[in-house]
Amino acid sequence: MKAYSVVLVIFLFIILPNHTRAQEIREFYEIKTYLIDTTDQEIQIDNYLKNAYIPALNKAGIKNIGVFKPVKGDTVNFGKRIYVLTPFESLEQFLNIPGTLKNNDQYLKAAHDYLEAPHDKSPFSRIETTFLKAFKNMPFMKLPKLKGNSEDCIYELRSYESATESLLEKKIHMFNEGGEIPLFDSLNFNVVFFAEVLIGSKTPNLMYMTSFDSKEARDKHWELFFSSEKWKELIANKYYDNSVSKAEIFLLTRTSYSGI
Repeated sequence: MKAYSVVLVIFLFIILPNHTRAQEIREFYEIKTYLIDTTDQEIQIDNYLKNAYIPALNKAGIKNIGVFKPVKGDTVNFGKRIYVLTPFESLEQFLNIPGTLKNNDQYLKAAHDYLEAPHDKSPFSRIETTFLKAFKNMPFMKLPKLKGNSEDCIYELRSYESATESLLEKKIHMFNEGGEIPLFDSLNFNVVFFAEVLIGSKTPNLMYMTSFDSKEARDKHWELFFSSEKWKELIANKYYDNSVSKAEIFLLTRTSYSGI
């Protein structure tokens, strides 16, 4: 069993209390970020994901896998990152991936160039992986209902870090009990998911993804959000003070083979 699998098992089945595990069914999400340095690496990762990895996961019953890249205006990340968002029905489904791929001859053939790449011609610089659990008030991913041209659509991935675990709980409370999720819904943000990061490099934190027909539509939605009475009520609530210590915003576009 791989090291990350061992960590997940220990964390989710030993550290988390039994009553927490049994409360409700929610999806898990993996955000795998390929860090790349060259156009050749980008082409190789695209080919691997499109022709090998995603078809193999689809065959195993794992659908709606999103693949995204930074918008062209992102001078820091454009051409340097590929994000893969995969939903899982259970922890077991996630842990079964290595065996699923290893036993799929079609995958092994299609992924040969990727899997057998020489050490001095790696298809990526590094892979960063974040593992998340959906919020209780949005336990399952929703597919966006966008009307714009695919090339113009914007997917916004946000990461909110908190100074302590207790402050993160308050921020998550703001989304669930506080009513921030219904606010997003009422303004048609086309939310893909809300989730707490269980394992990642920036815990404690949460992440969520929204989607829009265009950059202009995205900006207009946020104007309406920040001017709404509900948001003013939430930020005036002292209970939520200092619940976010750092926010990161990533504007992305979907690839032609993305399932979201």
